Amino acid sequence: MTDQATKKPAIRQPWLRILLFGASFGILIILLTIAVVLALAGTNAQQLKENLQPVLASLTTNYLWLFVSLEFVASLLTVWIFYTWIDRKPFANLGFNIRDFTAEGLTGLFMGTALLGLVSVIMLLSGHLEWTDIVWEPSGLFISLGLMVLIAFSEEIVFRGYILGNLMDTFSNKWIALGISALLFAIFHLNAPGLHTLAFLNLIIAGLLLGVNYIYTKNLWFSILLHLSWNFFQGPVLGFRVSGISLPSLLQAEPKGDLFITGGDFGLEGSIINTALSFISLVILAWAFEKKYNAPIPQTA
Repeated sequence: MTDQATKKPAIRQPWLRILLFGASFGILIILLTIAVVLALAGTNAQQLKENLQPVLASLTTNYLWLFVSLEFVASLLTVWIFYTWIDRKPFANLGFNIRDFTAEGLTGLFMGTALLGLVSVIMLLSGHLEWTDIVWEPSGLFISLGLMVLIAFSEEIVFRGYILGNLMDTFSNKWIALGISALLFAIFHLNAPGLHTLAFLNLIIAGLLLGVNYIYTKNLWFSILLHLSWNFFQGPVLGFRVSGISLPSLLQAEPKGDLFITGGDFGLEGSIINTALSFISLVILAWAFEKKYNAPIPQTA
């Protein structure tokens, strides 16, 4: 029997695989979303079309867990089909080896918390933030943690695992591949509530930050745990919007003042403070990973 790892891809061109994957992923999400929205709204397609925005806003608020689950199912199914049957590689090879990359995983886990905490402290000291209350609801935090796990896993296997992996096979320069994947990641969030120009730029930087370890290791745990800690600490813990979406939270946050500082309705991800700190973190990580994985081999006498 032929080892799956040695098989040639069913489609040789990586860029074509990415295009077909993106189209399939998008179509599957749209079809699943339409079916669920029609079922939940109890209306027909024509009525839904006439009241699309208010209906979607209401359903997203009340059934966020369902839409997150749909994205997770679409991501997992599409990536598994393409990686297994088109790329012809074992799904486990996507980047799930934790044993050799524990340090990177822990770095991602604590980096999300550290970055968001530092942004919050700067906002607090500058008078742009006030926490008005603490609401302790363990069940709500647990559910939110589950949602953040699904989001982190689904988006990382799509944008870092499949798309960035194939982009690295397309371009000899890994930074070009990373830049394109980060742009696609930002475009994926174009329909997020409250998105503005600075927030879109920050999403691109976030895509670079999430993928910087992958271009050296082709391992997903750094990005999955960074994505998870970033979203969970930002929303359910600190009380900010996560990509424009409000979630039940432990701390009740009241951002105040300049929207370029607070991020406006998009949340901390739209703040200029986040822009600066994320870019600095990106440069430091790129330097650290370059030194670790591309250090010159010492010459022996």
